[in-house]
Amino acid sequence: MALWPAYVAVLQPTHAHLGTVGFFLSMVMGVAYWMLPRPGGIKQTRLEMITFLFLQAGMLTRVVGEPWWRATGSALPHALFMASGGLVFAAVLSFAFAMRKRIVSVEVIRAMARPRKGAAGGRSGDDSP
Repeated sequence: MALWPAYVAVLQPTHAHLGTVGFFLSMVMGVAYWMLPRPGGIKQTRLEMITFLFLQAGMLTRVVGEPWWRATGSALPHALFMASGGLVFAAVLSFAFAMRKRIVSVEVIRAMARPRKGAAGGRSGDDSP
């Protein structure tokens, strides 16, 4: 926008969308994949990759399609702009699918926990030192 001030009206909505939705959605999804519990030590590298690729493809498609569509009103850039929304929605769906396996109760986490090395079996809370 600093390079082409005449195009501010065309570029500003895309810039705002990338700064809010693109950045914050990437951050929230990344932190959730990193911090939410992994019951039973599940690995979701494929779902992480799919979510990332859908989200970034949606953002890139928006960067190309939206300003082009706003400047010309043509059908092809409008289709790209709409496809960008579909890609971001697909990212949200893949994220939700992955998180449904991670959001569990404490009892489930305890039941799936691996026994610690050197832990004495059958100890009750009464005889702990």
